[in-house]
Amino acid sequence: MHQNQTDRLILRNFSKADSQGLLEYLANPRVNCFLEDKVHTIEEAVLKVQKRKKDDSFVAVCLKDSDYLIGEIFYLKEDPDTYSIGWHFNAQYEGKGYASESVKAFLEYLFTQKDARRVYSYVEEDNYKSQKLCEKLEMRKEGYFVEFISFTQYEDGTPKYENTLQYALLKKEWMKNISSNGL
Repeated sequence: MHQNQTDRLILRNFSKADSQGLLEYLANPRVNCFLEDKVHTIEEAVLKVQKRKKDDSFVAVCLKDSDYLIGEIFYLKEDPDTYSIGWHFNAQYEGKGYASESVKAFLEYLFTQKDARRVYSYVEEDNYKSQKLCEKLEMRKEGYFVEFISFTQYEDGTPKYENTLQYALLKKEWMKNISSNGL
């Protein structure tokens, strides 16, 4: 995705100017799945932005009026036509509908430009905001995986396993949702 706009946002490839915005949401990840992406300094953020600039699977979500980075959306393609998606947003911008607005545009991009047939997302059991977002986007809850994956450890060094939900949406469901309720 080189650039796409919504009413209030710009979705585009990462650029050098995004380092400070990236540092703001990756300095203290609130969800364990982003712990490995944690950055501590602006220099680390600059290096991470340089990698994301070269990777079209990472999309910067920026405010339209200032082009300031407030989060990211990303995908992993599974051949031939399935995409796993995720997102990470700056907590300072929560509650304004930016995640919903940008992920909706991202779904449209995947279904219409990338010929996705199926899109799914894994969400940790305690990540209620992402669960709510999936439900708002009319993604179907498909599974509940007990002790599915570990991103962190307990104090004694043993892995802490996360219970994880899977949400999914087929292109034909998305098309039906658009025609019936303007999703």
